[in-house]
Amino acid sequence: MSANSPLPSSKSADLRYPIGKFHMPEAIAPVDREYWIVNLADLPTELRSAVDDWGEARFRKPYREGGWTVMQLLHHIADSHMNAYCRMKLALTEDWPTIKPYDEAKWAELHDAKSAPAEWSLQMIESLHARWVMLLQSLKEDGWRRGYRHPEMGPMTVEQVLALYAWHSKHHTAHITHLSHRMGW
Repeated sequence: MSANSPLPSSKSADLRYPIGKFHMPEAIAPVDREYWIVNLADLPTELRSAVDDWGEARFRKPYREGGWTVMQLLHHIADSHMNAYCRMKLALTEDWPTIKPYDEAKWAELHDAKSAPAEWSLQMIESLHARWVMLLQSLKEDGWRRGYRHPEMGPMTVEQVLALYAWHSKHHTAHITHLSHRMGW
């Protein structure tokens, strides 16, 4: 992994950003992409390990004061990564499309995000990440340079999106593991 990695090694005291805020690398090397693909591949196992043998009450616990419950967090990861996967496929098949953002906070307040079993999103993440990793491993150099326009974030290449979601995976896993540690679970 290069010095430009968006995955900080130090832990943040801010419970909202347990691994620190995301910083887009200035340059991305093939070794960075390989590392981030492994992060995406490992996420389903890391999430399952983080919530192994949990009862329903733990899933209903907010990961921090004023934050989402772990259940909402797991459903958010599935929703967010599903959107990222679709956006990436648009970037690979269209000429710099402008994607539509969504209000993740409002999605987290919908009935399914508050009530559906966490297992549903864990299964979704497993299947989605298997496909996503397969897609990413197939890309040639020109595929990494393709991208989309985000109305709020501006132009993003496929490799920049990969960097963001590798961080996003570690970021939310840390929310869960830090909660477990603080609660003595």
